[in-house]
Amino acid sequence: MAARFRTIQGGRGQSNNETYFDYSLLFTVLFLLGFGLMMIYSSSSYKANLDYNDSAYFLKKQLTAALLGIVAMVVVSHIPYHFWEKLALPAYVVSAAMIPLVLTPLGYSSHGARRWIKVLGFSLQPAEVAKLGMVIFLAYLVCKMGKQIRTMKGLIILMIPPGIIGVMVWKITQNMSSAIIILGIAMLMIFVASPDYKRFVIMAVLGCAAAALIVFAIVQMANSQDMTENLNFRGLRILAWLDPEAYADDKGFQTLQALYAIGSGGIFGKGLGESVQKLGFLPEAQNDMIFSIICEELGLFGAVALILLFMLLIWRCMIIANNAPDLFGALLVVGVMGHLAIQVILNIAVCTKVIPNTGISLPFISYGGSSVMFLLIEIGIVLNVGRSIRLKDL
Repeated sequence: MAARFRTIQGGRGQSNNETYFDYSLLFTVLFLLGFGLMMIYSSSSYKANLDYNDSAYFLKKQLTAALLGIVAMVVVSHIPYHFWEKLALPAYVVSAAMIPLVLTPLGYSSHGARRWIKVLGFSLQPAEVAKLGMVIFLAYLVCKMGKQIRTMKGLIILMIPPGIIGVMVWKITQNMSSAIIILGIAMLMIFVASPDYKRFVIMAVLGCAAAALIVFAIVQMANSQDMTENLNFRGLRILAWLDPEAYADDKGFQTLQALYAIGSGGIFGKGLGESVQKLGFLPEAQNDMIFSIICEELGLFGAVALILLFMLLIWRCMIIANNAPDLFGALLVVGVMGHLAIQVILNIAVCTKVIPNTGISLPFISYGGSSVMFLLIEIGIVLNVGRSIRLKDL
């Protein structure tokens, strides 16, 4: 799995210094990118032809973002990762300052949500910048605090920066899914760095209990006609998750269409490009629900193959994190690994109705320029941490 190349340092007579480069990680990412572009074209060509008179409209935009992201990944992979330690605080401040820009003239709305800004003619989602900025800053903060993270006070201090970013993303951009991902990444990084796991088990139990109580309260409100009007759209989404057929004309429509797509694919699917649900039935098929189209066209076989690729990607990140030269490098990789794992799990869970419907993209597969660019930058950081590993230490 691991690949080797030789870097000769110094002049004649000096010994070769073997370093590590994870080609498996790189090729897996490139394959996922190529597969994602293919599925974006397959799932969006009908809509793109109707709306823009160009069946490759979404493909062209995603391809441009992917190429820019690959260039950024290559550049970042050659920047020593300790460079980001020096920029940790500015990265956090800048990423936090970009979030309110969606409310300025730079911001614009799409599909009823104001989550994007225009910078030099390019669309940018500040929530994606915030995820990367938070990972860098939290890795720096954990290293700086040292043994203080073992105390409850230290744990609270560590949770404040991601908490601030998460609340800003949630309240300002109305993007609860990105806020959940940010907090999930932070909890995973702190969990890995902390030797005391009991606190996290307790927090997980309390979190599950709180979620169950919220669902129970919403169901009780729904059973009372006087209280149903007080439910916001998130409450209605939970009700649609519990009984999508009862809300088939509203919040449950997308969930039902996604399930129809998954169920009709069978074992080997209908064939690439043969999806029926993408023909105006499944809204935004190229975005959050692209996994459903994959299941319909490539079947259970294609879905399992894709999940195995993501598992390979996460495993290679874990190998690099375990062998990183220091804690800062390891935490950077853990943050990226957590970002990938959380988004993959939540996206597939939404498509299969395991959790309520919320806007979470599938990494490297779903349409979204900001997402793919910053994910590739994160992969560049992981590759650089891998470059710092000496094969004699493996």
